[in-house]
Amino acid sequence: MIPSFSYLRARTVDEAVRYLSLDGARAHAGGTDLLGCLREHIFDVTTVVSIAGLKELTGIEKTPAGGLRIGSLTTIADVARHPVIKSKYRALSMAAAEVASPQLRHQGTIGGNLCQKPRCWYYRGEFHCLRKGGDQCFAVDGENAYHCILGGENCFIVHPSDTAPALVALQASVTIAGPNDRRTVAVENFHIPPSEDYMRETVLEPAEIVTEIVLPPPAEGLRSSYRKVRARRTWDFALAGVALAIGFSGDQAADCRVVLSGAAPVPWRSAEAEKIVKEGQLDRNRAAKAAAAALKAAEPMAQNEYKIPLFRGLIEQQLMAIG
Repeated sequence: MIPSFSYLRARTVDEAVRYLSLDGARAHAGGTDLLGCLREHIFDVTTVVSIAGLKELTGIEKTPAGGLRIGSLTTIADVARHPVIKSKYRALSMAAAEVASPQLRHQGTIGGNLCQKPRCWYYRGEFHCLRKGGDQCFAVDGENAYHCILGGENCFIVHPSDTAPALVALQASVTIAGPNDRRTVAVENFHIPPSEDYMRETVLEPAEIVTEIVLPPPAEGLRSSYRKVRARRTWDFALAGVALAIGFSGDQAADCRVVLSGAAPVPWRSAEAEKIVKEGQLDRNRAAKAAAAALKAAEPMAQNEYKIPLFRGLIEQQLMAIG
């Protein structure tokens, strides 16, 4: 049962920040994750603050620098079908199109997709796990087929977002509004791994909200893509996913970003794979070496060792497709 709460509708960003400074306040935008968290008692809420009516947080427009600004309340469906994103930031368009179902993409927002809570069944279920103030991660000795193989420490969740890895690959940043004015954070630094703080997912402080995502101007020769493998043919979270952004100079990769989804508690950037891709012409042998390097540090659990060959095959396939 969803607990009772007060409901406030903010008319401006500053008003939203002020309301969110109340004890037990949570923001409501698309609501696709918030309602699940309330139903599953992930956190206590006394006040829900609606920011859904803030038009200044919607829309997609070019920046003076030649990049793209995406308001945090822009729906995932609008991101997926935007012509500039489809042509110049293809990885983001592809990732947005993979999110959930058409109904949820038309309701959910890009900001909410970045900030959503993990989907671990112990965390979402009736288990007092480490992340909810307990003293253990039940996945260690329990059902862990969908848990992480990289970056696990204390808590072995995987980050659920499809758009976050694409945004990391495309070197996007977010603007955050809060009681102490506004600040900008690279999406690569936005999420917090459990090794640093297993009680938090992002750098957002109390009463802070994401107001926009900013993409830099696309580099000359940039090619990008996103693909994920899921357990079901219908909508589902990634068992394995990879976002690529490679800047080519002729046949040579001058710049490269390889970011995994479904692998770690945060979008996982593989510097090892990127280094190999940039060392020479991208052929099948180099793609296979890069894929192997991306998984070299993997530490699978009892039931998810299958993810290693799954990721290796996916990374190699996508590198060959983009090259």
